[in-house]
This record gives sequence, structure tokens and C-alpha cells, in this order.
Amino acid sequence: MRRRQFVSLLGGAALVPITTLPVYPDPPDDSGIPAARDDGWPVAAVNEDKLVDSAALRRMADRLAAPGTANVHGILVARSGRLVFERYFKGTDEINNRQVENVTFDADTLHNVKSVSKSVASLAVGIAIDRGIIGGVNEPIFSFFPELADLRSPEKEGIRLSHLLTMSLGLKWVEAIPSNEDDNDEVRMHTAPDPCRYVLSLPVTALPGREFFYNTGALTLLSAIMRKSTGRPLDEFAREALFEPMGITRLAWARVKGDSDAGGGLRLRPRDMAKIGQLVLAGGRWNGRQIVSKAWIDASMTPQLKATGPFFYGYLWWLGRTQINGREVHWVGALGRGGQSIRIVPELDLVVVVTAGYYQDYSPQAFQLQYGVFRDVLRAISPTG
Repeated sequence: MRRRQFVSLLGGAALVPITTLPVYPDPPDDSGIPAARDDGWPVAAVNEDKLVDSAALRRMADRLAAPGTANVHGILVARSGRLVFERYFKGTDEINNRQVENVTFDADTLHNVKSVSKSVASLAVGIAIDRGIIGGVNEPIFSFFPELADLRSPEKEGIRLSHLLTMSLGLKWVEAIPSNEDDNDEVRMHTAPDPCRYVLSLPVTALPGREFFYNTGALTLLSAIMRKSTGRPLDEFAREALFEPMGITRLAWARVKGDSDAGGGLRLRPRDMAKIGQLVLAGGRWNGRQIVSKAWIDASMTPQLKATGPFFYGYLWWLGRTQINGREVHWVGALGRGGQSIRIVPELDLVVVVTAGYYQDYSPQAFQLQYGVFRDVLRAISPTG
């Protein structure tokens, strides 16, 4: 089966309205200095971290803020468990699939994270397995869907929960991208009377677990499995088990036909995206509390399957490497269409969050700019050893 290009992998789904949020003072002069807030994040004093070139980060942000240069909405950098850089911009956003001009983003703007939602869903699945609610990643998919027994076949019987987590179901799938508009399996799935039946009725193209092929339909199945197993929609379970213990209280997660849109319906504040990254970096802990087991984090961050190009895939997390300043840096990422990303760099004790508005722009220039922000951050961080 021919693999898609990486630039076509970051699909999303429906959005939800933004609610009114409290207003906090921003640091002066667009300095990039994070403001101290009552949200659980310690902030570094100016130039406290000698391994971070704050001036280089400010110059990068100033370039991005120039009119007509970019549509980046926010950049956050955390190192050694502290926020060291935070900057927001004006740009064009998409809300409820409509373009919205001249949005001024700030620390309290809920942002559409698109397919970053998938990686967050993986954490919730891990908690359900930790609690014994789900038996494990080897559970057969059809054991959760007895009502779909008529779709069983010798080839499909082998689909396990692990194959949803690694995008290796072996089913034919056309992901939504700007060039195919309404002619794709995502749209057909969301409009089908039974989205799970739609996904599991697709023809087999490979044995399960053999080949990576990006498939947002896997997340529709996963969301239904979480509801069936926990007795609650995925978003409600995640709020109790993941978000609230981390002090993440303002979020929105869209639903499709009653199930949480685990493939791309989550909206978070960038600081809370950074919390997710820090949780992963700390082996499932946030501020000293174990939220997700280290065993699940380790399994999720282990290359489970060769993905597209130079990338590997864990349990709904991307694994990549970047050549920078004469060295190879390995990272783990939650990546979403339009330029949304949480990247974790364990060797630098680093978390980098970027939000942007390139939802309908799949040009090489747009992707180079988005990835370039991460590379510029890496250039500003000195090796720790």
C-alpha cells in the first residue's frame, strides 16, 4: 500500500464555540517572559536558565510577528519543568470550519488542536488500562462491538486495540485533506448513521499491524470503546481522570453523534498543551502526582511501527529526529493539522508548543515555516551534556 506524504496526515474535525474567559495582564513589550499565574506552572526569571538563549527566541518571535510573515498564533517553551518563553500573535483562525480574520491570541484563548487530540486520547486510554477498565492493548476490537458481528471476517478478526493506537488497522481509508473537500472517508464516516459500522465495513488492504496508514476512523472506534468501557463519553472520562488532576479546567471537546471527536475535536489553551507535554516528559507525572503510569508513557513513546518518511509511531504519538547545530535531537510529538504541535525533547528536558492557522495550507512553504519554529527553538537551547 502506498503511504501518504507526512504533510497529509494532520486531519481534524468539527470545532466548538469559545466561551468568555477571564482577563489577566500580559508581560510588557512582547518580551516573551511568561507571566506568573495560578495554573500550576512555575515560571523562570529573566535569564535564569543559562542554557536558553532568550534573546534568540525573542528575535524569532519578532520575525514571526511582522505583518504578512506568518500565521503562527502562539509559541511556548518549557525547560526543566518551568516556562521560559511565551508569546502570542495575531492571525487568521478557523472556528466551526469558518475562517475568522484578525484574531488576537493570548494565554486564555482556547485553540483548536486538531489531531493533537489523538495523542491526548491515547493518554486517556492508558489511564483506563491502568485502572483495569480495559484489559489491555491486545483486546480484540469486535469484543467491544457485538452489535457489529455481521462485519466479522477472518481478516478483520485480527484487529486489536493496539492496531487502533498504531494506525495499522489494514482497512482502506481516504483521510480528509484540503484537496479532497467532502470526498473522503472522514466526512462519509461522520455523516453515516453508524460511524463505527462505517469504519469496520471498509475493505481490507493489509493484515492488521503490518503497515502504518493514517486513519482518523481508528479514533472513532477508540472513542466508542472508551464510552462502552467507562460508561461515559471519552471527554467526560478525560476531564475526571486527566484534565482535572492537572488543573486543566477550561477546555472544549466536540462530539459527533454522541461520542467525543477523538480524532480532532479538542480545544485547549497553549499553557495546557504544554502541561500535556510536561506530563509525558516526566513519565506521566504532573507536579509530583502520577496521572498516567510510566509503563503506558514508555510504551506510547516506544517506536511501535515505521510511519511515513523518517518518522516512527508509538501509541498515537509521533517519534522523530532533527539535525541541529551538528547534532541529532530526538523528539516525541503530538501533531495536528494547521501547525498545532506539542514536541517533547527528553535529552534537553524541553517541551515546545506551537499553535498556528495553516488549516487549509499544505504548501511546502507553510510546512517549512511551521517546522522552522521548532528548529529555531532548538538552536536557542544549548545541549545539557
